Amino acid sequence: MRLRYSGTASRWGFALYYASSDRYEDTLLPTGAFAGTPEDALDCACHLRLAGPEL
Repeated sequence: MRLRYSGTASRWGFALYYASSDRYEDTLLPTGAFAGTPEDALDCACHLRLAGPEL
């Protein structure tokens, strides 16, 4: 997972790393936005990793 600073401490861009393509891709948070809090991004990444991409 990668966070991208957007100019404010409460809004960060979020991207996941895909080994199959060897690159990061911007990812939507469960809120439907491409940016949110670091906590939202970590929660999303953990859910995807632990539960799989079915979410």
